[in-house]
This record gives sequence, structure tokens and C-alpha cells, in this order.
Amino acid sequence: MEKLKQELITLSKERIFVEFKKALETSKPSTFFDVLRKANLLQVHFKEIYQLIGALQPIIYHPEGDSYNHTMIVLDKSVELTNDTAVRFACLVHDLGKGVTPKQMYPHHYGHDEKGVELVESLGNRIGVPNLWKAYGKVAAKEHMKGGIFFKMSSAKKVQFIEKIEKTKLGLDGLQIVVIADKCSTRDIKNETISFNNIAKQCLNEVNGQIIKEKYPELEGQKFKEKLHQKRVEWMKQKLP
Repeated sequence: MEKLKQELITLSKERIFVEFKKALETSKPSTFFDVLRKANLLQVHFKEIYQLIGALQPIIYHPEGDSYNHTMIVLDKSVELTNDTAVRFACLVHDLGKGVTPKQMYPHHYGHDEKGVELVESLGNRIGVPNLWKAYGKVAAKEHMKGGIFFKMSSAKKVQFIEKIEKTKLGLDGLQIVVIADKCSTRDIKNETISFNNIAKQCLNEVNGQIIKEKYPELEGQKFKEKLHQKRVEWMKQKLP
């Protein structure tokens, strides 16, 4: 395989995506990346994933080792949680930002969530993933950390978070899968302790625009949005004091 390395460069991104998609549809997609790594080929088309190798993490949270190992475990965990290949892709790319953390910052990766967004775009364009996949991946990269600490947020921050995620392509259910795969892949954490999507959807359903419009018909535009947000915050304070 390694001897054919130069030929890989000539492959079209359409062909690369077909093989990549097949890998994500398997019962253990990490095998695809591990084989490429052993053959010294991972960096040819998957540079952003290759850069995760050796990116150390706080051992108290990540006993599995570097960011590459973590990502592969999360990816395999996603198979247990969803058949949606696009969501599995989101799980794969959620930590890409750790691959560009300066080594002097190890084992911490401050700002890797923001950095990951651009890397998802770069990887996605190179291997020809659909725009929907890239949209999923960018939300996963940018928001997975906030999803993981949802229950530690203030009520106002919780509502701000769910209103934002609810409008994304990935949505609350999709991001929830990413967070569960991320948190539960190597630690004994029960899903319900980090499952924010049910309480989030309950809040959005029980305090919706129609209800506010009927109660405050005089409000329009920005004032209407502010009142809706305020009532949701009040609802959240009662549910999660």
C-alpha cells in the first residue's frame, strides 16, 4: 500500500468520498483510519485527522491517550448511537482543532472548538463530503464542549444554547449524539447525566412563539424575541433550579 502512495494523489475526491463513506457505514470505522496510519498513508487525504496523532490530552479526562485515539473511540461509539452517516462524520471531526494546538499548550487545547470549524471545512472540501455533512461537522466542532457542560450552565446560558442549536442543521438530537459519544466513549458516564435534548425540546415546545403571541399581542420584532427568551429562561429556572 505504501509503495502506491503517489497514485493516491491522483484519485478524484469523488472516489475518495465513496470509500470514506463506506468506512463510516461499517461496524468499526476506526479500522479504515488505523490501516491507513500503519501504511503511512493517513496524511495523504486526511491530514487533519493525522495531525491528531500525538496531540496529548489531560489524562484525568482522557486515559485513552492522544487525540487520535480519542477520536477513533468516539467514532466507533457513534456506531452504537446512530445509523446516520452524516452524524458519524460529525463525531469524527468534533475534535479536529486539537490537531493544531501548539505543543507548549499540551495537554490543554484552549480554543480547539473554534479552530476546528475551519479544519472541518478544509477536510470536507478536500474529500468531497456533502455540504450538509460539513454543516453538521462545524456545529459538532464548535458546540460539543458546551453541550457537555449543559447542566452546569446558568438558566440563561442553557436557553441561549438550545435556541442556537435548534436552528442548526445538526440540531439538538444530532449534537446530543456527538456529546454522548465524546463523553461516554472512555468514561463511565450515564447518558442521562449529559442528555440535554429532551429538556431542551420540552422548553421550546412549552414556551413557543404562538403562546407568547397570544399572551403579548402588542409585542413585535426584537421585543417579541426578548420576551420569548425571557419566558424560556423563567421556565428553565423552574425545571432545573
